[in-house]
Amino acid sequence: MAKKLATQASKVIEDLVHNEAKRKNIPTVEHQSVMQHHEQAPVKVAYPRGGKGLDDEKGQRNRDLDPQLVWRGKDQQDWSDLVINAPPLYIQEKVKPKVLIDDLRRVSEAAAPPAMGDLFGDFNGLPEGADRTEFYQHEGHWQNRMILGDSLQVMASLAEREGLRGKVQCIYFDPPYGIKFNSNFQWSTTSRDVKDGNAGHITREPEQVKAFRDTWRDGIHSYLTYLRDRLMVARDLLTECGSIFVQISDENVHRVRVLLDEVFGDRNFASLISFQSTTSLGTLGLSAAGDYVIWYYKDADKAKVRPLLRLKAEQSGFDYYSYLRDVDGRMWRGTKDELQSGRFQVFFPDNITSQRPLGEGDLKEFFWRGAIFRPGKGTFKTERLGLERLSKAGRLYGTSGGVLRYVRLIDDYPAASMNNFWTDTGTGSFTESKVYVVQTNAKVIERCVLMTTDPGDLVLDPTCGSGTTAYVAEQWGRRWITIDTSRVALALARARIMGARYPFYLLADSREGQLKEAEISRSAPSSQPVYSNIAHGFVYERVPHITLKSIANNAEIDVIWDKFQQTLEPLREQLNNALGKNWPEWEIPREADAKWSAVAKKLHADWWQQRIGRQKEIDAAIAAKAEFEFLYDKPYEDKKRVRVAGPFTVESLSPHRVLGVDEADELIDGVAEDRADYGQDFTSMILSNLKTAGVQQKNKDDKIEFSALEPWPGEGYVVAVGTYMEGDKSKRAGIFVGPEFGTVSRADLVDAAREAGDAGFDVLIACAFNYDAPASEFSKLGRINVLKARMNADLHMAEDLKNTGKGNLFVIFGEPDVDVLDTKGNSIRKYDGKRDVIEVPVGEELVVKIRGVDVFDPSTGEVRSDDPDGIACWFLDTDYNEESFFVRHAYFLGANDPYKALKTTLKAEIDADAWATLNSDTSRPFPKPSTGRFAVKVINHLGDEVMKVFKVG
Repeated sequence: MAKKLATQASKVIEDLVHNEAKRKNIPTVEHQSVMQHHEQAPVKVAYPRGGKGLDDEKGQRNRDLDPQLVWRGKDQQDWSDLVINAPPLYIQEKVKPKVLIDDLRRVSEAAAPPAMGDLFGDFNGLPEGADRTEFYQHEGHWQNRMILGDSLQVMASLAEREGLRGKVQCIYFDPPYGIKFNSNFQWSTTSRDVKDGNAGHITREPEQVKAFRDTWRDGIHSYLTYLRDRLMVARDLLTECGSIFVQISDENVHRVRVLLDEVFGDRNFASLISFQSTTSLGTLGLSAAGDYVIWYYKDADKAKVRPLLRLKAEQSGFDYYSYLRDVDGRMWRGTKDELQSGRFQVFFPDNITSQRPLGEGDLKEFFWRGAIFRPGKGTFKTERLGLERLSKAGRLYGTSGGVLRYVRLIDDYPAASMNNFWTDTGTGSFTESKVYVVQTNAKVIERCVLMTTDPGDLVLDPTCGSGTTAYVAEQWGRRWITIDTSRVALALARARIMGARYPFYLLADSREGQLKEAEISRSAPSSQPVYSNIAHGFVYERVPHITLKSIANNAEIDVIWDKFQQTLEPLREQLNNALGKNWPEWEIPREADAKWSAVAKKLHADWWQQRIGRQKEIDAAIAAKAEFEFLYDKPYEDKKRVRVAGPFTVESLSPHRVLGVDEADELIDGVAEDRADYGQDFTSMILSNLKTAGVQQKNKDDKIEFSALEPWPGEGYVVAVGTYMEGDKSKRAGIFVGPEFGTVSRADLVDAAREAGDAGFDVLIACAFNYDAPASEFSKLGRINVLKARMNADLHMAEDLKNTGKGNLFVIFGEPDVDVLDTKGNSIRKYDGKRDVIEVPVGEELVVKIRGVDVFDPSTGEVRSDDPDGIACWFLDTDYNEESFFVRHAYFLGANDPYKALKTTLKAEIDADAWATLNSDTSRPFPKPSTGRFAVKVINHLGDEVMKVFKVG
């Protein structure tokens, strides 16, 4: 019975889809080999150093009067444009969190029918008849994006290849605050404890090391070049009404502010926001309790700004609202208890005069309640008719000093615009625990996004970190793109977004939204058709904005006054006659005297009943005619529905490495400096070390040692030929060296292996700092075995990162240890001497078990066999089509549980046993794939990915 009740009260699980937004059809990593050569080659994108659109303004500046920031190398950089190589982006994974939750729900509900059709079938949404391999030619459904790579190249690629120039509404840029290496990077998903000087905590990710060397090699001079280049490209991506926010600490806020003036123009400065941070960094003087966000517009004249309001009841600083008005019109200065009781209307006696000098036709005096009031040196803010309406509405107050004031109720405008000093963003305001070393409080980013965007707008973050910007943008219905050089950061961000639970806000373009809007506005519901278009926004709470002017111009007050006077005036005359008084209405006491006659008491009670009724009706008329302001951070929520993140893709840059050349076709550096810092040519250095160190295979006793290693002529993938002994036989190996900063793909290995076969080599040895996931399962092409050696990152690090004391510079990287079972636990994976054979018994389903993975430890240069505890997460594509990896099952083995919030919300819909399967090294059963293949992707705590594809017979 309880189960049935729970089902009846089941929450609906939904996600937000941006139906009207589109994105270019870009290749998946599986499609790299079928791309046209011109599509694979990086495109050169040039940006004027002056900043596009600012050249004329800069030409008009007086260099003697206009302060400018100057650093070493800047003048030389300004002689030429900023030229960026924009390689293509490749999709590594396609993720639809709702599919994962729906699958869990089916597991939990035993009687639930199996999923109908392909839940990812509408993921791409390309036009009918469009070829999926015609890249950049067609547009499909929008998916949010998480991209691994250098932000400069990624942003240039988005602008040039995918047409996003001028399409981004908001950019939140959180660059490294200073020039300490480890304070900005996290080495593992399992620990935020990062210490400078600890060799075990030094990141060995090539993209991160490149970022460090490029950005901090020349200290603050390189740092400023790094920032200016990215700010220039960011400006190019922004819409004309867009904004950029740059988060920075006090160490560099002054430099960054001047830099933003240079790139965006000082007239486009919006605000310098100070916010309380979660930690206080000790210094020799005062400790720093906060950081800064610098806000600039792309164009101040066109900027989109949605003012954020804070309810006055939620903040301090409104102590001057210390007077009270009762429903009967009495006014007095309240006590603390009375002010907090909520039984009275709180108000402030505001000025009713302006400072404009009294003119010839202005009102010189006003008679009110038996006294004459004059405006002094100024003028009344309204004419006589307006003052009379204020009087009728009970909005005038005479002070003891004989000054007439306007009664400004706190409820007239129960909110105030937010200022640029945020003290509520410290530790106490976190709603979830930190997972990243430099994670920003969501409240800071949330306010920036809400102030400058609408639902459906695009938000970009060039420094993803833990994914807070993506998390916030997803919550508020904005599209998002986030970029990072760190695999660890993206592994954390991906898990955070996949497991996030969001409130379901009522869409304005929905029937529920129409009904709610009608309820709020007291009007008939709209009969317009609805399409759940997120771009139409949400239904927001709102606050009235009643002004002196709106009351003074409200003619309905006169109508209500005259109507009630027909009853009130005779009652007042009868009451005065009964008591022998001559009270005007403002002198009639609230309480009847016990000595009065029954007739007088009845007349008194009737008069006050009408008097209070008049005030209520006038107040209602004022409220009905008032304007209102939206509370953009308070949309109405549908508690019966739960929202998870919408579809998103995980992508990476092309691994190709292209160096910039000058007009003489000579290699150039981003910052002029002595090339001796880099030593010899990268490939020559690798070959020299390879000859000396050899290649360590998994078994410590099994090592390839070269008797000879010579350069190989040609412009192909193979750069050297090595001779070594295997037993008593001499073998020749073709050597392929991957890029200094980048990833080797499966397509690269295929081409290199084909070249090695044509040259008659026995084996191909590939040396790279990183391999993409599909490359990890490629080990042979015909007779050519392919050995993938992972290079120790010490080979390309700065001097202070070398000398780990380990000699293994080239180590063969293993693959995941995977077993395939039936539902009874019997292994159905066999090896026939040539290949894996998986035969599924009739009526059975498949179960995948991860037993571990051979992990290359870059801090020691060794391969170790890790059990499942060394795995951060692993994914299954249970119907792999060799074109895209769809995450159909996701399992998280680390201590951090990304689904914690969803477990609480959906405990009635999904039982504990189903949730427990997410934290497991054994998959849920799945049917035989229709494609004949399934794929397993494993990600360890260092962010390394390996993938293996299984063919089912």
